[in-house]
Amino acid sequence: MKAVAPALAGLLLCACAQAADLPIFDAHVHYSHDAWEVVPPKEAIGLLRKAGVRRALVSSSDDDGNQKLYAEAPDLILPSLRPYRTRADVSTWVRDDNITRYMEDRLRRHRYVAVGEFHLYGADADLPVPRRMVEMARQHNLVLHAHSDVDAVERLFRQWPQARILWAHSGFDAPARVREMLRKHRNLWCDLAFRNDHGAGGKVHPEWKQLFLEFPDRFMVGTDTYTPERWPYIVEHARWSREWMKDLPAEVAERVAFRNGDALFGPHPMKKP
Repeated sequence: MKAVAPALAGLLLCACAQAADLPIFDAHVHYSHDAWEVVPPKEAIGLLRKAGVRRALVSSSDDDGNQKLYAEAPDLILPSLRPYRTRADVSTWVRDDNITRYMEDRLRRHRYVAVGEFHLYGADADLPVPRRMVEMARQHNLVLHAHSDVDAVERLFRQWPQARILWAHSGFDAPARVREMLRKHRNLWCDLAFRNDHGAGGKVHPEWKQLFLEFPDRFMVGTDTYTPERWPYIVEHARWSREWMKDLPAEVAERVAFRNGDALFGPHPMKKP
C-alpha cells in the first residue's frame, strides 16, 4: 500500500500539469467597431496566442471587426455573422427588416461558421426577421449562437429541428435546467462565458461537475469580450479556466477546453475544398 500513494500522487501531478498546458477553444469572443481602435488586430491576435487560444469563435458589430481578425490570422479565427451593425441593434434587430438585407449581403461576400451571438427571447424567436435568420443559417449550414432563454431555444429547434445551437452563457440558467435541455436536445451545446459559479476557488461546483461528467462533449469555455476593456482579460480567463479544469478528469478537461469546439466546427471548416 505504501507504493500506491506515491503512484497516485504522480498521476495527480501529471493530470494537473496537462491541465495547465491545455490549448483553449474560446467559443465566445467579440471584436466590435470600438475594439479595433483600442486593441488593433495584431495586438488582439497576440493576446489570443499568449493565452494559448488555438481557435476562437468571433463575432462583431459590425462585421468588419470579424474580417480584420480573420485576415490577420485565418488559422485562429472562426468568423460568426452577428445580426448587428452597431450595439444599438441588440434591442431592435428582431423587428428591423434592414437586418435581413445586411445579413444577406455579408453572406454573399464572406464565409462563416455560425450566426450570432444574437440576443433572442421567448416569442420574439417567431418574428419574421429571426425566422429569416434561421433560414439563412440552414441554407449555409451555420451554427446558431444564441443568447436566449429556454423558450426561444425551443422555438428555434421547432423552426429547424436539425439545427446546431450553441447556447451562450449556458442560458444563465440553473444546472438542473441546463441538464434538462441537454437531455432533450442532442444538438445543443453550451458555452460557459460568465458562468463563474462552476469554477469557484479553483474547484468545480458539484452540480456542474455532474453535468460535465454526464455531458462531457457538450460544453466549451468562452471569454465574452463584449467591451474593448475585456480583451486583455482573455489571457487571465484562459489561465483561470485551466485552473478549475484541473478538478475534472483529464479526458473531460480536454473536451471542455478545446476538443468539443473542434468537434462542433470541424478541423478546418473555413478551408476551401
